[in-house]
Amino acid sequence: MTENKINIMDAEYGLDSRYKSNKDYESEATALMEARLRRMKNLSKDQITKAKLLQLKLKMEEYIKHPVYDNHNYFSDFLKLYIDSIYSKRSTFAEDIDIAPVSLSQVINNHREPKEEFIMKLMIHSEKVYKNVCEFHKKTWYQVYFHEKICDTMSNQDLWRPEIEKHIRISEAI
Repeated sequence: MTENKINIMDAEYGLDSRYKSNKDYESEATALMEARLRRMKNLSKDQITKAKLLQLKLKMEEYIKHPVYDNHNYFSDFLKLYIDSIYSKRSTFAEDIDIAPVSLSQVINNHREPKEEFIMKLMIHSEKVYKNVCEFHKKTWYQVYFHEKICDTMSNQDLWRPEIEKHIRISEAI
């Protein structure tokens, strides 16, 4: 341990307090960033693509595990990241899965819901792409899509529930 460093962790706040001053912290942070940048410059395009795909997989799995009740379209965000990690043009991806580029654009931009066939093609494409990256479960795209639908429905109850409740009655007492 150097002279500049003191307690490793401040237990009460969980803060890293090894540095006596901001100058020491900034100096080490700068050195770390420079080392990361040197390492990143030596990565091949293939390594960068694999890293992006692995990061995407982890983001998708995290989204599936933890409900997010908002109106954000995660499926299309994940789809954009997926396509843009692999292809320089989205139209090439559309050709590879045999759909019209316009249809892909409409799904990406939330103007159209993806058809089941689209998700099936995406599932197969992902299996083939991830084969050399890491394990990617076939049902991930379906899980993301339906998880989003559930979260969207639950977050918008104040919009749809009053009208639907008007049509609900209970004839038999429980």
